[in-house]
Amino acid sequence: MGAYKYIQEFWSSKNSEDFEKLLKERLIQWRREPAVVRIERPTNLPRARALGWKPKQGVIMVRVRIRKGGQRKPRPNKGRKSKRLGIKGHTVGKSLQWIAEERAARKYRNAEVLNSYWVGEDGQYVWFEVILVERDNPVIKADENLNWITSNKHRGRVFRGLTSAGKKARGLRNKGHGAEKVRPSRRARRKKKARKKSPTKVNFV
Repeated sequence: MGAYKYIQEFWSSKNSEDFEKLLKERLIQWRREPAVVRIERPTNLPRARALGWKPKQGVIMVRVRIRKGGQRKPRPNKGRKSKRLGIKGHTVGKSLQWIAEERAARKYRNAEVLNSYWVGEDGQYVWFEVILVERDNPVIKADENLNWITSNKHRGRVFRGLTSAGKKARGLRNKGHGAEKVRPSRRARRKKKARKKSPTKVNFV
């Protein structure tokens, strides 16, 4: 077997003692780092290669730390019923991976998000590595496999849910019967349904 096959087997055996020991050592170091930090090379090399990473100029690797759980709302200082406090139950409509991609894109505004993958988590945080591509880099524009991302229609693609994690959170992995209410988007579907319910105006001439 090649080196990539051994690395893939190591990452697939997440319950093994060797993997847990290595992950624990990494998490101790990653907790001390900033929430968004640029790295030289991917932690999971085969996974990054499969998602489009290349060791060339214009391709950036970023590791992002995201806190687990839903939104934390401030407790109101005035009187309320218990169910009207609005502290718990505010679940974000996005996945943590999608949020990590957006934070990486805000940090590096001259780049577009290509893809991302999971690298580790503990009881409080989860880490993702995000692959970004510089839009105006001449090396990227000359690459036949990556120059599609330099087009204007892909600008801000992560904020429009066009990445793999974004499409999954939007429910676009489902196709065929039963997926009628997710295209072109859930909001567009609701608006179309509301227009059908609204009474039509009749003009008498």
